Amino acid sequence: MAVTIRDVAKAAGVSASTVSRALSMPDIVDAATRERVLRVADHLGYRPNRAARGLITGRTGNIGLILPDLANPFFPSVVKGIQRQAHEADYQVFVADTDEDASAELGLVRSLAKQVDGIILCSPRMKPAELREAAGLAPIVLVNRKAGTIPSVAMDNADGMRQVVDHLVGLGHRRIGFVAGPRSSWSTRERLRGLRAASTRAGVELVEVGNFAPTFDGGIAAAEGVLIAGVTAVVAYNDLVAMGLVSALRDRGVDVPSQLSVVGIDNIQMSAMGHPTLTTLGIPKEKAGRRAVDLLLHLLADPSGTATYERELPTELLVRQSTAPARP
Repeated sequence: MAVTIRDVAKAAGVSASTVSRALSMPDIVDAATRERVLRVADHLGYRPNRAARGLITGRTGNIGLILPDLANPFFPSVVKGIQRQAHEADYQVFVADTDEDASAELGLVRSLAKQVDGIILCSPRMKPAELREAAGLAPIVLVNRKAGTIPSVAMDNADGMRQVVDHLVGLGHRRIGFVAGPRSSWSTRERLRGLRAASTRAGVELVEVGNFAPTFDGGIAAAEGVLIAGVTAVVAYNDLVAMGLVSALRDRGVDVPSQLSVVGIDNIQMSAMGHPTLTTLGIPKEKAGRRAVDLLLHLLADPSGTATYERELPTELLVRQSTAPARP
């Protein structure tokens, strides 16, 4: 026979309504009581009826997740973090991919808004006005983007770029290039701002090579501009671009790192598999996904939205084989 909410209430020594609140609105239940209820429910193997709970709480038990490109190796780790944290909170995740089409993002928010309790937008390309409209359709949390008072989980780009520049300057590089990502990318703007500040502080020259697709082919396309720029080191928008750049340079007879140092960003799994292995700025991708779910649940518990919730996660430079001392 299936365990009921009344069985849990009797075993925990509380009312059925307290059990219901502990499971559906935990923030309004005393911590010790909530812990006891959850422990008893787990011991008895109680599984709440999702449909019934939805009728009581007005919640669907679903979270929407919109990504620009699921094929990009950066995003699966973020998705894993989101799914794990959502599962622990008894939420399901609906995933949508815009295929790097910024114009599709707002339409997907409109489509998902009535099917989910809230939406996580990962690296959205939407304009600020569109993000504000999206936030009016459903509770929204941003990952790898900041926009006004919308809750967000972002990376400490300023410190990350400082780590990169300090590493290259320590190797004797005085003319550093930056292969940027899409112009509409918030990360492009933040990384460029961080590189400009760090380069100025270190007294070295930063050469902005141009904007390219955030893909392996984007890195290949950037190679000619990097060579024309005459830099001794280059920072790529992400690891995919960096790996495409290394490949194209090798085809042109340019050795990495003895002739040109290359730094990526993201620390995707493949960055440690090629030759040379890639020096890269590590991003806590799975942690960012988990924090995004935490923020969304916090927002759902406080629908007034009077507080601004923001998390900025640290980054870590991983020095591998693709950087070396600059040639005289």
